[in-house]
Amino acid sequence: MPRATNNPASRRRRRKVLKRAKGFFQGRRKLFRTAKETVQRAMAFATRDRRQRKRQFRSLWTLRINAACRMNGMTYSRFIAGLKRAKIQLDRKALAELAVRDEAAFKKLVELAGK
Repeated sequence: MPRATNNPASRRRRRKVLKRAKGFFQGRRKLFRTAKETVQRAMAFATRDRRQRKRQFRSLWTLRINAACRMNGMTYSRFIAGLKRAKIQLDRKALAELAVRDEAAFKKLVELAGK
């Protein structure tokens, strides 16, 4: 009886890894073993960074809100506390958008938070 191999499945598995390794440098793109390690590492970073992206955006929004608040003579923490007391429920993403695009509306919010 001839020796049976798992050739089609192995080839498919290797092709999948090498396809993901496209754009890597030298052997990391062409050699299966190094490509496999690099792809695994890249996937781990991708998973980690999907979470980090959310953190980075929140800190960016905070920075923008803080800058706009200081231009209107108020600190970030007092502004957020004032909004909570005034029962204005806008998230930081929306506040940052207002700070960048619509300065007049943001100024009104600062006034409301100051009262």
